[in-house]
Amino acid sequence: MSSSTLILVLILSPLIGAMFNGIRFRNQNGVLAGTVASMAIVISFLCSVTLFFKLAGLPEEARILKADFFSWIAVGQLEVNAAFVVDQISAIMILVITGVGSLIHIFSIGYMSHDERPSKYFAYLNFFVFNMLLLVLGANLLVMFVGWEGVGLCSYLLIGFWFKDKEKGRCGHEGLYYQPYW
Repeated sequence: MSSSTLILVLILSPLIGAMFNGIRFRNQNGVLAGTVASMAIVISFLCSVTLFFKLAGLPEEARILKADFFSWIAVGQLEVNAAFVVDQISAIMILVITGVGSLIHIFSIGYMSHDERPSKYFAYLNFFVFNMLLLVLGANLLVMFVGWEGVGLCSYLLIGFWFKDKEKGRCGHEGLYYQPYW
């Protein structure tokens, strides 16, 4: 499998998991939602491991894998591509993101078994991992910025997930409108 294909599967797998659970966000089947979300991240982890070993097999001066998918913005002389780069640092980061993310997703299946909206939670969690991957792999500042903002949005959504409980919902609200007490 080519590096570009691996990078594409790595990034799109959590997004597809988020879309699957997001479409069925009212569904209360936590095992199905958690299994789909966990499998999406495990697939990304396997792609990360494969990319890591592909990168390690390259000569030291050529240890970089790049994937340009399409021209995102083209205005005059400015052209910004939806492009991603795997180098030595980002390879370690994607292993951490997808490896730890897999464990968190698998643990969350049991943790969310009592909740009435597990599909929504797993959609947020998958979307969080997708945005972390955009942030780490972005080949330009605009792709990285989209990932940065997505991580912020998902953090807000996950922190305030139990918004019906006033104490827990306040944490999400205060995170958005933080005012010091002094």
